[in-house]
This record gives sequence, C-alpha cells and structure tokens, in this order.
Amino acid sequence: MKQAYHYLFIVIFLMQFNAVAQEVVEKTTVIQNIESRDITSLKGLWQAIVDPLENGYYNHRYLPKEKDGYFENKKPQSPSDLIEYDFDSDIELMVPGDWNTQMEKLYYYEGTVWYKKSFDYSPKENQITYVYFEAVNYEAIVYLNGEKLGSHIGGYTPFQFDVTGKLKEKDNFLVVKVDNKRRREAIPTVNTDWWNYGGITRSVHLVSVPKSHIKDYSIQLEKNSSTQITGWIDLENSREGEVVKIEIPVLNKNLEAEVKNGRANFSFKAKPKLWSPKSPTLYTVNISSNDDQVTDQIGFRTIETRGSKFFLNGENIFLKGISIHEEAPFKTGRVTSKEECIILLKWAKELGCNFIRLAHYPHSETMVKEAEKMGILVWSEIPVYWTVLFDNKDTYQNAENQLVEMINRDKNRAAIILWGIANETPESDARNEFLKNLSLKVRALDQTRLVTAALDTQSSEEGGKVIDDPLGEYVDVIGINHYCGWYVDDIESCAGVQWKNNYDKPMIMSEMGGGALQGLHGDKNERWTEEYQEALYESNIEMMRNIEFMAGLSPWILMDFRSSRRHLQRIQKDFNRKGLISEQGVPKKAFYILQDYYLNENN
Repeated sequence: MKQAYHYLFIVIFLMQFNAVAQEVVEKTTVIQNIESRDITSLKGLWQAIVDPLENGYYNHRYLPKEKDGYFENKKPQSPSDLIEYDFDSDIELMVPGDWNTQMEKLYYYEGTVWYKKSFDYSPKENQITYVYFEAVNYEAIVYLNGEKLGSHIGGYTPFQFDVTGKLKEKDNFLVVKVDNKRRREAIPTVNTDWWNYGGITRSVHLVSVPKSHIKDYSIQLEKNSSTQITGWIDLENSREGEVVKIEIPVLNKNLEAEVKNGRANFSFKAKPKLWSPKSPTLYTVNISSNDDQVTDQIGFRTIETRGSKFFLNGENIFLKGISIHEEAPFKTGRVTSKEECIILLKWAKELGCNFIRLAHYPHSETMVKEAEKMGILVWSEIPVYWTVLFDNKDTYQNAENQLVEMINRDKNRAAIILWGIANETPESDARNEFLKNLSLKVRALDQTRLVTAALDTQSSEEGGKVIDDPLGEYVDVIGINHYCGWYVDDIESCAGVQWKNNYDKPMIMSEMGGGALQGLHGDKNERWTEEYQEALYESNIEMMRNIEFMAGLSPWILMDFRSSRRHLQRIQKDFNRKGLISEQGVPKKAFYILQDYYLNENN
C-alpha cells in the first residue's frame, strides 16, 4: 500500500511539473554576461544621506512625494530657497560596499540611505544603454536626473533599467533610495543569523549594446548526455529569420541557428573534455549576430543521482565541502572584490574541499566564476530562511522571483550543481506547498541540475535520527543541519548517533559544527575553546563515517562572520564563532581535523 501511495505521489508531482514547465517561457530581465560588453563602471565614492524617517520620499501625511523628494537633487536658486538636504555636503560611501562597516554610526543602522552619483557620459549612436546593478540590499528605488526608472526587491541578484535617451553629455546624476529594513513578509524575514548589510553592496555599471543585441543565452550538455550540447540565444529587437552563430574553436564547432520570435534554438554533437574538480576545463564560446557578439568561458559536465549517491560525469563523487557566507576576510563586511573571493576559495581548497555551499543567498557572480575556475562544485540558494510567511502570496512571489533571478544569472556555470530553495523551515502544510512550488519552478527552468533544501526537522528515535520530512519528496538531495554537541546532546554521544533515511536519495550533512574563539585554549569540555570545537568535529566525523547514505557534507562554516544575534562580548562580539578560520585568517584546531578527513578519506 505504501509503495502504491508513493508511486501515485510521484505521478501527481510529475504531472504538476509538466504543467508548470509548459507554462514557463522565462526570458530574463537582465542582460547576460556584462563582462563581455562595453561597460562603464560607476564604482567609487557616492554622496549619501541617511534618512531614517524617509523624509526624502514621504511628505508629512506619509504619502510618496511626486516632487521635491531627494531624488530631484535640487540646489538653491536664490538665498531664500528652502531645501533641507544637500548630497554634496553630506557623507560619502564607497560603492560597492555596505554602509555598516564604513561608518561607526551606521554599524547597526537599518533603514533608508539615499545614494547619489554624478557622472558625464557620451552615448553612442544606434546603441541601447542600461544601468546595471549587480546587487543592492534590500529594496532599491532608482532615479536618473530626477526621473524614476523603477524599483527592485531582493538583496543578492542583479537588475537593470533602460536609460537610452535619458542620459546627457554632462552632469547626469543617478540617485538610489536603498532600504534594508527587515520585514516580516520579506525574503529573508525579520529573524536571521547573519548581518543585514545595507547599501549598494555590489558594482554598478552603464552597459552599452547595439539596438539589436544578444540579451541572454543558455549553452550546456543535454540532460543525461555527455556528447549533445543544446541551448538557445535570445536577441533583443531581432529580425525574424536572422541567423546567429555559435563557435567553440577548440572543439572545431561552427554552427548557425535561425531566430524565431526572438529566440534561436540549437543542438549539436560534440566531445568536450568534461569539467570536474580535477580538471575544470572551460571552453571559449563565441556568439555573434548581425550586430553583436559576446564571448564566454563555459564548462560542460553532467550531474545525476542514483539512489543515495552523486555521479559527476558518470563517476561517483563524494562532496567534501564547507559552507561560506559572503563576509570579507580581514576587513569584514560584504565581500566586494575578486581578491576577497579568491582568498575564501583558496582557504576552502587548502581545507581539501571540492564543494562549497554559498549560504544563505546568491553570492556574487564573481564568486561563482572564480569557484568554477578553481574546480569547486557549488550549492547556490535563496534566503527562504527559518520562519517566513508561507501562507502569504506576496512572500511566495518574492521568493520565486529571487529564485528565477539566481538561476537566470548563473545557468551557464558548470560549477553549480545544486539549487537550494530553503534552510531550516518548520513543517506545515503551507510550507510544504510553498516549497513544492519552488521546486517545480526550478525544474521548469533548469532540468540539468538538482534541487535541494537544508532541513533541521528530522525525527528522533531510540539511539538515532530519522529523515522523514515531507519535503524529502520534492527535492533531489536532502540537506541535514544537525548540531550534535553544540545545540543538542553532548560531544561524547555524537559518535554513536545512528541515522535512517526514509527516502532513497543522497543526503548532505549541510550544517554541523560549534563555536570557538580563535586563540582561546582550555579543556576539551570547555565551551568556546579551540579544543572543544576540535573534539566536537572528531566525534561528529565518527558519526558521519557510519551514515551509509551520506553523499557529502558542508560543515558550518569556513570563516567567522558577523551576526547581530551574537551578543556574548567576551567571545562573540557580534560574530558567529563557528568558523574554522577566524575573520583575521587564522585557522583553528578543528580546521586540521576536517582537513585530515578530507585529504585522507573519501578520495
């Protein structure tokens, strides 16, 4: 009877997936691969006004201002003019960057800050110009020369606006109202365990492209094939019947595809050297249309599950991972440079990792690309974290939009094998429906990668734990967060914990660990010492050795990171201390325990 029910469930689930897939004809709202475009950076110092009461946006009746808002950047025309703001005499903030670590008075600040950048620009004839934001946390309203361009919600994905015909040769001013207030209905919600860094946290660019240009594309191996490359190319302002060209010189591939309704589909045979951690091969791919051309570096690989195991390019692989927050090493605050990404990734490689979990939100495109170059597999996720409003339709749409934007940005990155849809969410019917629909959305957009979620809802039984969360039906890979020896049980008991899995699917121990202040030493039973963390890792690794269906792990976490829920001043000082490395780059003793496990086992 149970098998019949399970079969019926799978049939219904697949029927729902097929229905969603048929409805989805997703076209990205941002241009793909700006690195291959004509771009002008707007990074550097921006003028800023801190506006906790949002006086620059609302009038005294709390109605949005249609004029005389800070977005107009007005200047007095006579000595009697009343203008109670002035960007040019106020503070300056660096972009990209968070405001919390740039000024002490903004350290805990959550609210509105207005940013203004003045610039000159000479638009090219027969070109379209976009202003492109890699990320702004959390809500952005954007104005150019006093005119509203639009808004965006979500702190970790890119967005753009068409500014063609709106730019001047001299004295343009771009104003952004940035608001990072936490809201109950938002994604993430009000309660998290990382710092709510506000600001224009990633770079801003002006992107110039031909009127008819290559807007987006997808190029990858067909599902379950290592020799069939398929994809599509979207052209903006295309001409029906126009031909686009795809060239992969190293593979001696030159082909053409005809554009129909703005899209050119293609499929061809090839024998690429497959991307893997041991050989992260990337191929130069040239795409050209009548008026435009772009170049990308793309890898080809397959990923699948068979029972409780992962198979990369047809070979079983154990994921030796670590979780990472987008916290900058040494200076702390948001990661803002390629160099900082590389430091974190090199530490992961030194640890022995072939895999990273980028928690708990999409990290920068630079981070993903650098991981790909270094041969590191990636789990990328959206911040559906803890107790969001699962019965709120607007909350769902926000989550789905962030999911779509993440997948659209990184769909050509071979390193990404897992799309994460949630972390530590409590079981309920509303939650199950919410996350089921997100899983369906992933499958409609991308059938070549795996869906996962990190769960902390496992049941207990005598001597062990049982993975039985209903969400297990909807994901391909089950993440388990379990802090034995830290939040539950004592260290000595961890090694003997037995695990059962009600699903014939791979399990990743997506979080485990405990805190330690680097440099604090004592007995292994003394919490917060390096010796306590070391003993915790030893006991948990022994437990994981005995989990037959465990296909990988990503312990919590590579480096200490800021969190405003961590108040123990002698130890935490606003940092979550579960890192294996301090924020100043010094490894703790537990680093070497995990390193030994990775380098000497599961090779």
